[in-house]
Amino acid sequence: MRLGVDLGGTKTEIIALNDHSEELFRCRVPSPQNDYGETISTITRLVVETEQKLGQVGTLGVGIPGAVSVETGLIKNANSTWLIGHDLQNDLSTTLDRPVKLANDADCFTLSESTDGAAKNAQSVFGIILGTGVGGGFYINGALHSGPNAIAGEWGHNPLPQDNRQRNTISQSQHNEQCYCGKLNCIETYLSGPAFLKHYLAFDIAATATSAEELASAIDQRKPTALSYYQVYLDRLARSLSSVINILDPEVIVFGGGLSNIARLYQDLPSATMKYVFSDSVRTQFRAARYGDSSGVRGAAWLGAMDDKALIMPGKTSNTYKTRAP
Repeated sequence: MRLGVDLGGTKTEIIALNDHSEELFRCRVPSPQNDYGETISTITRLVVETEQKLGQVGTLGVGIPGAVSVETGLIKNANSTWLIGHDLQNDLSTTLDRPVKLANDADCFTLSESTDGAAKNAQSVFGIILGTGVGGGFYINGALHSGPNAIAGEWGHNPLPQDNRQRNTISQSQHNEQCYCGKLNCIETYLSGPAFLKHYLAFDIAATATSAEELASAIDQRKPTALSYYQVYLDRLARSLSSVINILDPEVIVFGGGLSNIARLYQDLPSATMKYVFSDSVRTQFRAARYGDSSGVRGAAWLGAMDDKALIMPGKTSNTYKTRAP
């Protein structure tokens, strides 16, 4: 049995898969806030209760909103900031008395969708999450690339690219948005779910939307003001993704997170990115995740089932997570 846990900003989910990747059990609970000890307790409780329910013990992988430092082994770069500086892998392993494998949640998402999801059989895949934060992972030639700094795919903490042709439009306006990471004007501060709503409320002071999901629904319903703001968001997303395409040139970009449910993104992005990509065409395919907002937890289950010969952690002898499709 393979167990995967997705530790998100608002929810923590566990899934149990059998050896054929068929779902045996799934449970989702609210994520603890600002409490590291309660985070450990929540994950532990989910694992123990799942194993008791199914009557068997599983391997365990955990997707986290951050990364493990190659230098210290402690959590870094987490937008759930109470995780930073803790030895989460060791603490979970000690509490649960078994090996635990950790990876960034966007890496787990990318692993899932590249292995048996929307990007199955693609040679190069950039997986992105547009949710509480903005993350990414890069899968190439059957391996999930991590990099010597364990930050491959972290496009959300590059500065939002400028559009010099639109200096006087709202899509160009930036007001030194402060990111939790300490930098200014990160892509995440414009494209994440909370930022999506925040900038819309500034765009339309009469707006009554109270959630990113409500705003996304208004866009799909083609409400005029929401559609106008959508063009602003689309342009920011296209500028940001054009940098990814110019550098990595992935065959597929697969989308997860709450904002991936905006259906028209997939028809609009090819022409929107064409304005910025350094090419005479954009052949990259934009696809919604096959497994939706549960893809990350499936990837964590895949991660946990890999043996140490197949999973080489950053800072050792390789910087890739090897995987094979079922």
